[in-house]
Amino acid sequence: MMKPAITFTGEEVEHLTVRIHNAGTEVVEAKAGTGSATLSIAHAAARFVELSLRALGGDGDVYECSFMQSDLTNLPFFASRIKLGRNGVEASIPSDLVGLSEYKLMALEALKPQLKASIEKGTEFVRKQLVTFDNIK
Repeated sequence: MMKPAITFTGEEVEHLTVRIHNAGTEVVEAKAGTGSATLSIAHAAARFVELSLRALGGDGDVYECSFMQSDLTNLPFFASRIKLGRNGVEASIPSDLVGLSEYKLMALEALKPQLKASIEKGTEFVRKQLVTFDNIK
């Protein structure tokens, strides 16, 4: 896990955390309702595809963050750094959760119920799509 070369007060951490959480909303507000953070999402998707292609091409040093099935927490899915290779995900990097500050641990625990609900909603959506797809065959 990378450690920043600077430190922040608790108040600064809280302020920055709120700003990061609301970044998408700020983009929408700045565009006065005429758009969303689509460009940011497109950039992230393009980056992931580019890195995946590098890994498929044999580059052995490709790391990226991904939301995937995981046992890093008690949730069935979680975002973490992964190593990509010719066959897809070669490794999950669990060390990013080691040594979290008390603030980050509390934030993670507070997030888990919301994340769990989103995971359940997403898996139910996929389950319904699979049933619909099976009916087409």
